Amino acid sequence: MLHIAYYETDIPSFCKANEQEVLGALAEHHGFSLEIHQRFAWQEQIRLLQICLTGIDAGLIFFEFSIPRMGKRADVVLLIGSAILVIEFKVGSDSFDRAAMEQVHDYALDLKNFHRGSHHHAILPILIATQAPCQTVRSIEWASDGVAKPIGVSPPELHPLIVLTLTGLDAAPIDAPNWARSGYKPTPTIVEAAQSLYRDHDVREISRSDAGAKNLGLTADCLAEIIEHSKRGHRKAICFVTGVPGSGKTLAGLNVATARAKDHSDEHAVFLSGNGPLVEVLREALARDQSEREGISKKDALRKVASFVQNIHHFRDEALKDSRAPAEKVVIFDEAQRAWDRDQTAKFMQQKRGYFDFDESEPAFLISVMDRHDDWCVIICLVGGGQEINTGEAGLAEWLSSISRHFSTWDTYISNRLEDRDYIWDSETSSALASLKADRREALHLSVSMRSFRAESLSEFAGHVVENRSACAREAYAQIADRYPIVLTRDLQSARTWLRNRARGSERYGLLASSGASRLRPEGIFIKAKIDAPTWFLNNRTDVRASYYMEEVATEFDVQGLELDWSGVCWDADFRYEETAWKHFSFRGTTWQRVNAKERQLYLKNAYRVILTRARQGMVIYVPVGSLDDPTRRTSYYDQTYDHLCRCGLMPI
Repeated sequence: MLHIAYYETDIPSFCKANEQEVLGALAEHHGFSLEIHQRFAWQEQIRLLQICLTGIDAGLIFFEFSIPRMGKRADVVLLIGSAILVIEFKVGSDSFDRAAMEQVHDYALDLKNFHRGSHHHAILPILIATQAPCQTVRSIEWASDGVAKPIGVSPPELHPLIVLTLTGLDAAPIDAPNWARSGYKPTPTIVEAAQSLYRDHDVREISRSDAGAKNLGLTADCLAEIIEHSKRGHRKAICFVTGVPGSGKTLAGLNVATARAKDHSDEHAVFLSGNGPLVEVLREALARDQSEREGISKKDALRKVASFVQNIHHFRDEALKDSRAPAEKVVIFDEAQRAWDRDQTAKFMQQKRGYFDFDESEPAFLISVMDRHDDWCVIICLVGGGQEINTGEAGLAEWLSSISRHFSTWDTYISNRLEDRDYIWDSETSSALASLKADRREALHLSVSMRSFRAESLSEFAGHVVENRSACAREAYAQIADRYPIVLTRDLQSARTWLRNRARGSERYGLLASSGASRLRPEGIFIKAKIDAPTWFLNNRTDVRASYYMEEVATEFDVQGLELDWSGVCWDADFRYEETAWKHFSFRGTTWQRVNAKERQLYLKNAYRVILTRARQGMVIYVPVGSLDDPTRRTSYYDQTYDHLCRCGLMPI
C-alpha cells in the first residue's frame, strides 16, 4: 500500500534510532511546510515512545498511519503480538477530552471494518495526554468485534497497558509484513466520498471491494471516453447510467464533476441535483473540509464548491434569465428520473416564477438549455429505481420522449439494463426508448452495492417488507442478521437507548419518519418541524439540533441520498398493515383518509423504502402502541404492522 505511514520500522530498531533521523523521515513525507508545533509534537512522541517501548523485543511501529476513508492519519499504530494498538497523542494536555477519545476510537473502528489485515485481530485505541496524572488501568473493555473501548493514559502507563493487553489475548501473533501489505477498502458515506474526490483521490481508492472499484472504474472510464469522443467530434451526447441501490451512482457523478474540473477546467463540469438537502449537506461538508485543510474562510470555500455542486432548480432558473449557452459543457443530473413532468413544471413556473407561457417538462427544458451550445456538450443522467417519492416526478419517459421528438441528432448512450422494470415500468416509457437509436453500454450499469459494508441484502429486505412478502423478507434478513441488526420496539425511549448504546466513536445516529407520519406528534415526533440538513447531518454531539440528540426527526425528503450509521425508523399509521395487505392513508384535518390513487400509493410505499435503507450498520424500528382514547391512534392501526414486521424475521428488544 503506497505511503501507509510516514515512518515504519520494528520496535527494537525504533528504540535505538536517533531522534533526528526519525524526525527527518517524518518531515520528508509530510509534504507541507513543517510548523514548529508539529515538529515539537513529533519530538515529544518519539522521546516518550522510545522510553515506553524499551524492553519490547518484537513488533512494528508506524508513525502517521493513513486512514483513507477519513482523510486523516493516526499518530501511531503499534503491532505487538496479536494486538493492534492505535495511539493518539495530546501533547501538553492534562485531560482526555471526548472529541479526542472519539477520534482514536474512530481510527480503531476504521481499521477493523475496512483494513483487510485487521479484520480478525484485537484493536485497542489509546489516547495519551502527556501531562495527565498517573492512574492505573486495571481492565480493558472489549466489544464483541474485538475493538476495545478507548483508554486514556499518561505516558508512564503505556508499557503496563501493553502488558495487560497481551496478557488477556491468546491469538496467534500478527504476520506484520502481510498486515502492512493488506488492502484497505473503505466504504465511505457519500459525504466522505465527496470530500475524498474533492481532494483529488481516484474513485477506485474509495470503494470497499475490488468488484466495486472495478465497476466504478469501468463506468468512470466509459463516461470519460464518451466525453472525449463528443469533444473531438463536436457532438452532443446524453448518457443514462443505472445502478442497483447503493451502487454509487451519485459517487460516479461526483467523480466526473471533480475529475473534469481538475483536468479540464474549461469544461466547467457541474453536478446537479434536485435533492436540496443533499446539495446543502455536500456543499457544507466540502466547504468545512477545505476551510480546515487550507486555512481559508468557509465563505471562500463555499464559493468554490458551488461551482461544481449545484441545485438543479437554480441552474434552470439561471437558464431562464439568460438565453445564451451556459458555461458548463458537461452536466450530471442526479436522480434524473425524479425530474418534473410538464404539468408540474408549468404549474411551478407559472405560480412561483411568473412564467405564464412556460409549457415544457423539466427534462425537455434542460436538454434545450444544453442544446444552445454550437459545438459539443454532454449530459449524464443518473437513474435510480423505486425511489419516486413526490408528485410530478416524470420518471424516464420525459427524457426519452424529449430526445426522440426534439433532439434526435444527439448521440444517446444507455445502460444495457435501462429496460429493466426497476427503471421502466410503463408502456409509454418503453415505447419512447424503442423509438431511439441508442448505443448500449454494459459499463453504464453499476451492479455492485456499496452502501452498507455489513448488509448487501438490506435493500432487498426492505423491498420485501413494503411489498408484503414476509417469507422473502425473513429469508433476506437471515442472511444479514449476524452483521446488520434490525430490532423492533413499542417504546420510543428504548429505541433511543438502543441507538446510543450501539454507536461507537463518532458514528452518527438519528430518528427517521415518513413525511406523512402526522400522528407521531403525541409521541414527541413532529415531522412538520423541518430540520436544517447540514446541521442535522454534520454537527457533533454538542449541538441539540444535530441528529445525535434525537429531538428532531428527518423525513424521506431530508435523507434520500444520504446516510446514517444507525437509524431509528418511526412507523406511523399512514402506511399500515391490515389483515393481509398494506393500506395507504393520509392525515387530513382530524382524520385519516384512504389514499386510492396508485401514484400516491407508490410514493408512500417508496417513502418507507427510503427510510428503511438509510442506515449503514443497523436500525431499530419503533411502532407505537397507540391509544384507546384517541381515534386517530387506535391500537389496531399499529398492532398489525408490528405483527407483520415480526413475521418478516425481526425480534423485539
